[in-house]
Amino acid sequence: MVKKALIMAFLMANSCWLVFAQNNSLAQSMKRGQEVFNATCIVCHKENGQGQPGVYPPLANSDFLLKDSKRAIGIVLNGLNGEITVNGKIYNLDMPAQKQLTDQQVTDVLNFVRNSWGNKSKPVNVKQVIAARK
Repeated sequence: MVKKALIMAFLMANSCWLVFAQNNSLAQSMKRGQEVFNATCIVCHKENGQGQPGVYPPLANSDFLLKDSKRAIGIVLNGLNGEITVNGKIYNLDMPAQKQLTDQQVTDVLNFVRNSWGNKSKPVNVKQVIAARK
């Protein structure tokens, strides 16, 4: 009985650590991502992620951004041109590819914008970015 209790305690402690480590990792990625955002994205998408109505789409509470993580990765890596609809509004302005960003920076900035200003999404990881870059 004592052995079972010790095993259960061990498993619970390790599970809690894993959850903490994952959350801490996302928090660290978001912190780095905010730095990338401030250096690269803030001019168009603004400090609060609201963009500029009719010109630059919002990232805050953005249905377009949150719908597809692969698409979001592709937009950062390859840019975007043509018409898109974000939160029911049409935008048609080119976004340049952010080729100067490393795989880690792309991961971090996406984790920041996809989990800030009311957004909530699963984290992006470096492996996804590397696969999309190929």
